[in-house]
Amino acid sequence: MRFKFRFSFLNPLLLAALLGCSNSGSSTAPAPTPPIPPPAASTTYTNPLLSTGPDPWVYQKDGFYYYLHTTGVNVTIWKTAKMSELSSAASKIIWTPPASGLDSHNIWAPELHFLDGKWYVYFTAGPGMCCGGQRLWVLENPSPDPTTGSWTEKGQIAVPGQDLWAIDGTVLEQNGGRYLLWSGQEANSVQQNIYICKMSNPWTLTGPRVQLSHPQYAWELNGYPKVNEGPEVIQHAGQTFLTYSASHCSTDDYALGMLTASTTADPMDVNAWTKSATPVFAKNTANHAYGPGHNGFFVSKDGTQNWLIYHANSNANEGCGNARNPRMQPFTWNADGSPNFGTPVAIDTPLPRPGGE
Repeated sequence: MRFKFRFSFLNPLLLAALLGCSNSGSSTAPAPTPPIPPPAASTTYTNPLLSTGPDPWVYQKDGFYYYLHTTGVNVTIWKTAKMSELSSAASKIIWTPPASGLDSHNIWAPELHFLDGKWYVYFTAGPGMCCGGQRLWVLENPSPDPTTGSWTEKGQIAVPGQDLWAIDGTVLEQNGGRYLLWSGQEANSVQQNIYICKMSNPWTLTGPRVQLSHPQYAWELNGYPKVNEGPEVIQHAGQTFLTYSASHCSTDDYALGMLTASTTADPMDVNAWTKSATPVFAKNTANHAYGPGHNGFFVSKDGTQNWLIYHANSNANEGCGNARNPRMQPFTWNADGSPNFGTPVAIDTPLPRPGGE
């Protein structure tokens, strides 16, 4: 009886304890599921930046990059905080040509510059008779952001008294002066040369013009006509470097040449410039870079890197059309202060993004 009594007494207690454990377990909320972390931001990009984009140009201001390239039919600006994300950048058409007239066709190589508190775009256009009528034109916008506000066409920019073929305008500022550089021709010639002329304001040349470079080395003489075009400027270590594109764009041998002068020299003095006898940036067939050229320059967001932007074809014999696509890569400086652009990097290969991106 004693044994039976004790069992009967303990059994309810044991049962209550078991029930208590059971109730306690059922009333406790399940542990929350840890949140799935967002994917890590990519630290790389790949070339090409876009599927098409001949004659690329970049201008930096107020934390943004403004990108342009030849569309053939209008002037469009892309705006982005990160060049590595150009493919997702918003774009805006800022100017559409008239249906007819001297600037109605073949809209090429637009460049954006901020001068005297306003935005200016220098572009090439013609009346549509193939390419023979190409001239340089200027747009102006006083808005702080070039993708907003109104653009006004200031008209053709040309040497007074001359009406000669001209393309690929860019601006050089040196010794307190401002100069236009472009690719032009002599009368009764189709050869393209690099010219310079002093500017009295962002849309007016004062003349005369001076020829700084013409096709002369074997690597500049591929294709027809003979070509020096796409002048661009970068200054470093007391020197002004003028890159240009040589040989015709229809060939795979389109490449970058370079002129060098002191930043204190008179840029209108042809004797102040020294021309490199070999190209400074040329094709790399293994990396699918055919005819690399018509470049621009920009600095990474963190200010630590210099970058080259340029176009190239991804395959041989693709010529001067829309197959040309924009690419970018960092470059360094040689011991003498000159730029070292290296060789075109491979397409479709992950590369480190510009510093700060």
